[in-house]
Amino acid sequence: MQYILSSPAALHTDISLPASKSISNRALILHALARGRQPLHHLSDCDDTRVMIEALQGNDRVVDILAAGTAMRFLTAYFCVTPGTRILTGTQRMRQRPIGILVEALRSLGARIDYVEQDGFPPLRVTGAALQGSEVTLAGNVSSQYISALLMVGTVLPGGLRLTLEGNIVSRPYIDLTLRLMRDFGAQAEWVSEDCIRVCPGGYKDVEFTVESDWSAASYWYEMVALAGRGAEVSLHGLFAQSYQGDSRGAELFSRLGVRTAYTAGGVRLSYSGNTVERLEEDLVDIPDLAQTFVVTCCLLGVPFRFTGLQSLKIKETDRIEALKAELRKLGYIVRSEHDSVLSWEGERCEPCASPVIRTYEDHRMAMAFAPASLRVPGLCIAEPQVVSKSYPAYWQHLQAAGFLCKDAACPLS
Repeated sequence: MQYILSSPAALHTDISLPASKSISNRALILHALARGRQPLHHLSDCDDTRVMIEALQGNDRVVDILAAGTAMRFLTAYFCVTPGTRILTGTQRMRQRPIGILVEALRSLGARIDYVEQDGFPPLRVTGAALQGSEVTLAGNVSSQYISALLMVGTVLPGGLRLTLEGNIVSRPYIDLTLRLMRDFGAQAEWVSEDCIRVCPGGYKDVEFTVESDWSAASYWYEMVALAGRGAEVSLHGLFAQSYQGDSRGAELFSRLGVRTAYTAGGVRLSYSGNTVERLEEDLVDIPDLAQTFVVTCCLLGVPFRFTGLQSLKIKETDRIEALKAELRKLGYIVRSEHDSVLSWEGERCEPCASPVIRTYEDHRMAMAFAPASLRVPGLCIAEPQVVSKSYPAYWQHLQAAGFLCKDAACPLS
């Protein structure tokens, strides 16, 4: 399936955003560890959350989480402290994504985990057992999902958990999100120093909880306002100024790209200010999921940029660094990378494809970050648009409600 996109003459719309996938998946683990009966409201309806719910509610010996990286990391830790033996597997790409750091950390606490195929990668055979360890040391630059997985099971360990992070801590906002949610569910968990977190034993409480809307999903609407320009206005429901989500920082960055944010009782109202910087340099280490959004936006606005802190992009759903470079070249932009952690553009151009087709590489964020480019590139085609179901299943319907035309067409892949 492929969509040819046509943009509206004017952008005026009102959108009810999906719930935060990051919060939903953490809340589900905490609710399960609390053996909760109270309801969880406004859970995400995306693929990643769906497979998490199925895994937690089912009794299957083989648990296939498909492409859900969050589910793979969180469930590995969860099944270590839950009775039974399970095989945890996923898509071919998931079986190429490393998990050895988390496995070794859990083994140091007494977990029983075996590799089914290749050492260091899923599938995993996890057997629930009573873990006796209480101290783990990790490099601070590892995936925050490894850290969050350990933290969330820490309070059900007999001695709790003391987690020390060595070196530069690259994902502190996601760690803080996990700690805040753990406290919402009754745990005692906090930073005791700049590099050490203490989780007290005692388990979780059964609480009623409502998930806020997704700031990552909001970023694509910010992008649309920036690219649509004068007169554009979008209202987004369920977002808060004092958000748990690190991606809420995207609002401040987009203010430098001409998008004004006004907080309302029910969310935010976006409008075009026209105040765009001449150049944007930023460390995105704490908001890597917004990298594609900002790279595409800056190129199409003609704003040179240098974004650092992108080392996690190569092990996401695809190698996002190489994917961005390849697909932006189709639109006439030569983006460069350095050290597998930096993307930059100094205005270099090349001849664009006459009828560009954007490959999405089974990556939801490639589809969603490039679709707004249709505001500047008439007839843009997005391949495999269904990948958005991973985090934002209603994305295309919302675009159509905003006036975009999404025509199903068999475009030759360029």
